[in-house]
This record gives sequence, C-alpha cells and structure tokens, in this order.
Amino acid sequence: MMRSLIATLCVVFGTLGSVCAQAQTAPVQSANIMDVQPDASADPNYSKQTNGERSKVQPGNNAPMWRQVGGGVTGTSSLPRSEAPEAGNLIQPFVQYPGSRLTNAGEAWRQVRNNWLIPYGGSFILIVLVAIAVFYWRVGCIKLHDKPTGRLIERFTPFERSAHMVNAAAFSILAISGLVMAFGKFFLLPVIGTTLFGWLAYALKNAHNFAGPLFAVSLLIVISTFVKDNLPAKGDLNWLMKGGGMFSEHEVKSGRFNAGEKVVFWAGVFVLGLVVVGSGLVMDKLLPGLDYERSTMQLAHMVHSVSNILMVVLFMGHIYLGTLGTEGALEGMKTGYVDETWAKEHHELWYEDVKAGRVPAQRSAVAASGAAPSTVQT
Repeated sequence: MMRSLIATLCVVFGTLGSVCAQAQTAPVQSANIMDVQPDASADPNYSKQTNGERSKVQPGNNAPMWRQVGGGVTGTSSLPRSEAPEAGNLIQPFVQYPGSRLTNAGEAWRQVRNNWLIPYGGSFILIVLVAIAVFYWRVGCIKLHDKPTGRLIERFTPFERSAHMVNAAAFSILAISGLVMAFGKFFLLPVIGTTLFGWLAYALKNAHNFAGPLFAVSLLIVISTFVKDNLPAKGDLNWLMKGGGMFSEHEVKSGRFNAGEKVVFWAGVFVLGLVVVGSGLVMDKLLPGLDYERSTMQLAHMVHSVSNILMVVLFMGHIYLGTLGTEGALEGMKTGYVDETWAKEHHELWYEDVKAGRVPAQRSAVAASGAAPSTVQT
C-alpha cells in the first residue's frame, strides 16, 4: 500500500515538473502571419479604422491608437479636471506659433524658444550692450557746461526715491536671474561646471520667484507716483525728433521728465512692466478663472520672454544715462537734490517753473532737527 502511494506521488510530481519545464521553454506566441492581410490597406476606409478594426486585419498594428494620441485626442481620466485639466492627453494638438512649423504645441514652443527667443534675444541684448559701450567710449559722460552754483532743487522726494530703488533692486534680481536661467548654459556652464551651475540656477530661480511679487507691488507704486509728470506735453515730439540734443552742445528744453524718460515710463514701466507681471502671474498659476494647460503656460512663457528682453534692453539705456552717462544724475537719485545748473541744462522748462514759483524747489517736508539744503532763489 505504501509502495503504491509513493509510486503515485512520483508520477504526479514528475508530470508537473515536465509541464513546468515545457511552459518555461515554450516560445512566445506572436500574431499568426496567416491572419495578417497585406492588402488590407487597399480598403478605402483603411485610414478611418479604429484600433479594434485594425487588429482584425493586421494584428499588432496599433497605428490608429497612436495616430489619435499624436493628434492630441484626449482620453478619459479619473482625475478631476480642476486639478489635472490635461490628465487624459499625452501629446498636444497641432498648432503653429509665430516662428514655428505646423506641429504639436510642445514642439512648436520648443522651436520658438530655441530658434528665435534664445539666439535673437541674446544677440539683441549683446548688440545694445556693445552699442552703449561704444557710445560711452566715443562720447563719454555728458558733463555740465557751467559750474555748479551750490543752490539745490529737490528733484525726488524720499518716498519717490524709496519706491524707485525698491523697484530697481527687484528688477535687477529678476533680470540677472532670468538672464542666467535663459543664457547661462552658454557662458557660465562651460566655466563653472555642471554642479556649481546647477546650484546657482536653483538659487537664482528661487530668488526670481521671491523678487517677482516685490517687483509687482513696487511697480504699481512707481506708476501711480510718477504718472502725473510723465503725461505727454508740448515739446515732447520736438525733443524726440532732435534726439534730445544729445549729439549737440545743448539739450532740447524739457519739463521735469524729458520725452526719452517718458518713453521709458510708458513703454518700459507701464506697458512692458504690466505685461511681465501679468505673464509671470499666469506661469505661477495665480490668476483666477484660467485653465492652466500646457498651451497656457507656453503662450505665457513666450510673452514673458519677449517682454522681458525688450524691458532689459530699454532699461539698459536708462541705467546708463542715470549713472555713467550723465554727470550728477546718480547723485540726484541718491540724495534727491540736483544743482540749479544741472536742472537748467537738462530740464530747462522744469527749472523755469521752479524759478517762477509754479513748482516748489523743496517738495518734501524738512525734518525739524535738520537744516534744509540751500535751494534755488526764485
């Protein structure tokens, strides 16, 4: 009896081992070539077949499914649209952004960035930088023709200077960090290496995010503070047509701000500044009521990049003229006061208003403990 039981178990285990061995060595079953119909593509509705219909005539041919994926067809997803608006979409639909070919939106954005924004934007900034350097080399600092009188006019109040300096500091952080993130791999990465550049880019990216809100708030303060004196006035067109007299011995008469400064204010501060802030808020997903899809981010990035490049170029000229390019300009922003001679030579109409008493020479209240600077005699 025991011998029969042992013999039966041996037969069973032997059979199982044989079956397992055959299962392990059995080849993978592929589509039967006899089931494939080579002439299936001759069907007039071949290109319209679904994936299920195609599998009946050409097993393993999943072209219809991938054609739909490549065409931007959105499938089903259990994720809520409010949290993942493109959860069922793998590849974006075909679009043609300015400067790109007709292709899927992701590739179109990449073409715009790599073929236009980076090479032409970077070249534009370098050309303007070189032009400013050449101008300074050939023309130099715009000096005063007459000696300072020692009588001062308050050009900027402490509040105006504070608003301007905070906005300028935030802009500088944003500009430097943005330029490094966009162009740093071309001029910094080969010098400092991947590890240090990675840490630097990460730090600047965070600085960019923190300086953004500061720039946005200070921008609104700057606009509301300086808008009154930057309104168009008689003589602005003449100033622009003559280039402000920059290449002659005498500047064209202007008010507190000349036409060039007004262009910087309206084009750079107001228009470009608000566009930069708005597109930045979109990329941070802070504007309500928008579907934050990939196409939204791509468009916001392109607008943000173009407006930033234009703003950087415009402010490069503004910074040059306010520091190295004009004698006494930086001192006026640091202390708030300019000499009577400076006011007369650079902003003669404003100087005449001060002399006539239409504009006060001392615009801010003077602290009781401190003496007021010697101001212009009216």
